[in-house]
Amino acid sequence: MVKLYQVRKGQFVYYKNKLHRVYGVKPMYKKSVHLIRLSDLTQHLATAAEVDKHKPTELDSFVYNHKPYTLRKDRTAQAGDTILITNPTPDSLDHYSLNDIEVVETVDHKGVITTNSNGIKHHEYMLVVPGRSPDSRVIDYQNIEPDEEEAAGANATNLNAGNPEQDQLPNLGDVYKQKDHDASLESMVVAIQNQTVFLGGGFVVPREELLNGEKWEFLYNLLDQ
Repeated sequence: MVKLYQVRKGQFVYYKNKLHRVYGVKPMYKKSVHLIRLSDLTQHLATAAEVDKHKPTELDSFVYNHKPYTLRKDRTAQAGDTILITNPTPDSLDHYSLNDIEVVETVDHKGVITTNSNGIKHHEYMLVVPGRSPDSRVIDYQNIEPDEEEAAGANATNLNAGNPEQDQLPNLGDVYKQKDHDASLESMVVAIQNQTVFLGGGFVVPREELLNGEKWEFLYNLLDQ
């Protein structure tokens, strides 16, 4: 229980040797730590004892949504840049949190405005630069080399098929953005019946479709805000 209090939303952690981000901590569940694996944006459940925290620093390099990036602080962001919010101090009108990844829309001498309409000061973020810098540190894996881990990951996927713990996802209050839609559409999970998920606005989708990272992107859980 002590370690559970040390786990909080937004932290980067290692779970089953791979880098994840905590998107929720729900003590009422047996697996109380809700995670998104950064490499492919799939969702996972864990206990506090199963995760180890990692604090991202400059020159850390990791795969996010199947593409490699490196964290840098050698310049301020420009329009179109991607940033990682490492020192969040949001005001009452903003809705960003620790280790959110956002895209910059406009820049001034005080900070940036992102495409999510958040105002973020320059000291609050690091740049997320595409590619692996020659002087970077790869943080995708905690211990095992990537080629060994890929084989282990494939076996774990087969073992986890039909795992009832996974069936708890998604959750009521989860907010998703539809990625394969012309407009920026966000909708919240309002009901779940078996493998069918009911979203605000009258959308009804199979659970598998909602967890497809190419179609829907998980943003946050309204109950955690």
